[in-house]
Amino acid sequence: MPTRFFSVFCILTSTGLLHAQQVSPESLVLDNGMEFLLMPRTEQPNSVAAGWAAKVGSVNERPGITGISHFFEHMMFKGTTTIGTHDAQRDREIIDELAELRHQLRDRHLDQQYQRFLAGEIDDPWSKDADDEEMAEIRTAFTKLLEEQRENTVKDEFDQVYTKMGASGMNAFTSHDFTFYFINVPSNKFELWAWMESDRLNDSVFREFYAERDVVHEERRLRTESTPTGIFQEQFDAMFWQSSPYSWPVIGWTSDLNSYTREQAEEYYRTYYGPGNLVGVIVGDFKVEEVKPVIEKYFSRLKPGPTPPPVVTLEMKQLAEKRMYAEGDCQPQIEIRYHAVPWRHADSYALEMMSEVLNGRTGRLYKAMVEGKEIAATASAGLDSRKYQGAYSFSAECKKDATPEDLEAAWEEILTELQQNPVSERELQKVKNQVLADSYRRLQSNFFLLIQLGIFEAQGGWEYINESPSKLRAVTAEDIRRVANTYFAKENRSVAIYRRKAGAAPEDPELAALDPQARAMVKQAIAQFASVDDVDQLREVHARMETGISQAPAEMAPALQYMLKKLQERIDALGSAGQE
Repeated sequence: MPTRFFSVFCILTSTGLLHAQQVSPESLVLDNGMEFLLMPRTEQPNSVAAGWAAKVGSVNERPGITGISHFFEHMMFKGTTTIGTHDAQRDREIIDELAELRHQLRDRHLDQQYQRFLAGEIDDPWSKDADDEEMAEIRTAFTKLLEEQRENTVKDEFDQVYTKMGASGMNAFTSHDFTFYFINVPSNKFELWAWMESDRLNDSVFREFYAERDVVHEERRLRTESTPTGIFQEQFDAMFWQSSPYSWPVIGWTSDLNSYTREQAEEYYRTYYGPGNLVGVIVGDFKVEEVKPVIEKYFSRLKPGPTPPPVVTLEMKQLAEKRMYAEGDCQPQIEIRYHAVPWRHADSYALEMMSEVLNGRTGRLYKAMVEGKEIAATASAGLDSRKYQGAYSFSAECKKDATPEDLEAAWEEILTELQQNPVSERELQKVKNQVLADSYRRLQSNFFLLIQLGIFEAQGGWEYINESPSKLRAVTAEDIRRVANTYFAKENRSVAIYRRKAGAAPEDPELAALDPQARAMVKQAIAQFASVDDVDQLREVHARMETGISQAPAEMAPALQYMLKKLQERIDALGSAGQE
């Protein structure tokens, strides 16, 4: 085996680090059902990574309220009765008044405006351009209340309280299966964390509920609608998942974002944010005997909620290949996606090892498509194992005059080789050594260990951290050949082919030279620049980027330089317009 991999393997085994892969958090379960995983470590002194996960994601939604799990991620940062408002009493009154006006608007949208839309009288039942006189009056009163609420709100006070006390990195994310909130706090500020987090779980007032929907709409526009393939990816997901609730996007469908009410949101919150559906995770420099009573003091005040209903609709077996052809402002590319297995399925480990064989600069995809035939700028494959189902995807972007069909043919050749001939022991051992090294590195940071513990426990068991390295090492060449023959039939797959739209302007060569991931990031940033008209704000962003670019990884420099260039062009254009 190559020296680098052999050395890593020898160092890990000789020093006993193979056994150090095992983590052993202490579990604390409160009387109300909330669980905490406590993992004291001293590698990063005076610092604690703390967070909690709600076992709810887009898979728990239904048509009519898609995107509501992600929306709660936004709502949970809006404060409580004591945080985020100048006048709590008036804040509550405004919230109730806004709800009443919104109900009046919603009733008209879903009744008369939907009827007008279905009759072909208007193009969008939610557009304010289609308002009648009465709706316009309601909307004017609604907008006036929103402005009063904005003036009564202490913007970002939740974050400010943490920052003033030395905390950093407060954030959250929503997936198909869970929602995770996290932050780094000084060890001596742990009680602050316990009070802040239990307070927002116990007393979230969903402030700026209706204004924040506009923020989510803008996020959807920037991340999905303004990207070259974002809308097509949503369509492809909806085509691939026939019956599973994984078929809708985490951010939700536009009509649902417009329609759900605060009452629906409160019901959803009571169902999925009860303490029995939450798991807290604490990793870092603390003493278990000291944090336990603090956790019990603050989080025990959360009242038990109803048992969330199970997800019962599983994906139907696919019986025929599906294909989607799309044209957009993008390089020609392809994705081939197969129905696979859920997280921790017995075959997931062999499929993951198959990905290791295929990916990376020494992997089969790069050698065959990027270096060998020189038909791909990038090529990758991987397993997306979710809680209830899974998918395996091959994706590649064309190089020079190659076509998506060329990439598809090359993928078929590589797949056929895996199906017919076992991977060599040398090749398999090489990727196993890399997996072993990677699994060890992922445990070094308090923050990344926090993320792993929270995600895995929310999906069904944190013990996966300890189990997966040995299960991956146990995969044989025959296991890989077996799964390659089991899941990769043509009738079990969907294919998305993207071509550059006829007549579309050729892509800027400087942009085209970036790798696809960086290119997508840059395009999203440029779209954000275009949505901002405040020159001073853009200049501030430009200054921060110039300061930070020297500290960024070298491989990111071309993308950041291009972003700076486009940002400066936006600033110059706005400056010229202001002088006219």
